Amino acid sequence: MANMIATRDAYGEALKELGKKNKDIVVLDADLSGSTKTAIFAKAYPDRFFNVGIAEQNLIGTAAGLATTGKIPFASTFAVFATGRAYEIIRNSVCYPELNVKIAATHAGLTVGEDGATHQALEDMSLMRSLPNMVVLNPADAVETKQCIYKAAEHHGPVYIRLGRSKVPVIFDEDYKFEIGKGVELREGVDVTLIATGIMVSKALSAAEKLAKEGISTRVINMSTIKPIDEDIIIKAANETKGIVTIEEHNIIGGLGSAVAEVVSQWKPTYVERIGTMDVFGESGDGELLLEKYGLNEGNIIDKVKKILSK
Repeated sequence: MANMIATRDAYGEALKELGKKNKDIVVLDADLSGSTKTAIFAKAYPDRFFNVGIAEQNLIGTAAGLATTGKIPFASTFAVFATGRAYEIIRNSVCYPELNVKIAATHAGLTVGEDGATHQALEDMSLMRSLPNMVVLNPADAVETKQCIYKAAEHHGPVYIRLGRSKVPVIFDEDYKFEIGKGVELREGVDVTLIATGIMVSKALSAAEKLAKEGISTRVINMSTIKPIDEDIIIKAANETKGIVTIEEHNIIGGLGSAVAEVVSQWKPTYVERIGTMDVFGESGDGELLLEKYGLNEGNIIDKVKKILSK
């Protein structure tokens, strides 16, 4: 059994480490620091932590103001509030002036679970990807999350980092190297390519193992940067395999699946099957059971691979 750590937990630890190395790191939260894990930073560096209360637009506006003074603000709340309630402030006060604000939003996707459809952000990557100057990151596990936070701090400009509530398998060891804008091939394959992001990477790897037992060779790519998307690794997969399956804990409209389809339609048309929520809202329930109900599981990945091969 793989070690299980929530990406939000890794975020809290990374912030504390960053805060020690760089005195310009400041952290803001909208009264959810216990859940977003920014409380870890707050305890270590209380003079650099700001709880703005349940006021998400103010959260982003204050972060933008701090960025103009040379600080590197990390602003956190749940993904549905960060990208939804504060969208116009992100657009006009962060992306338009290209300020150095990092929005690290937790509790994204169906695995928020019992909080229900109102709190399950399934459109956040789509919203953030459409904004000029915004980088969009969706790490697969705790190791990659920490590296995403470090790289986001080094990158000058707006960054959106998507984090989860539930504990997920640790895929990478400490030698792993994350780079903004680069996908990583985790498994070689010649039949079909699986391109997964976030917590779905571990499910893609499990599905590939099962497919191998049936003699099907499946390439697996971890696409933790949604924008700028790694066009080269996608085109290579389109050239070398018979089709692509994208897998994301997000609406199939506007996220990873759309981004991959845009690349192949322009440079190397191929079959693309998209796995994600099918333009629907979620519901209240256990996170893993919701993934099963909405088809974000190994069985559906295997079915989509076989569908491409049957063409």
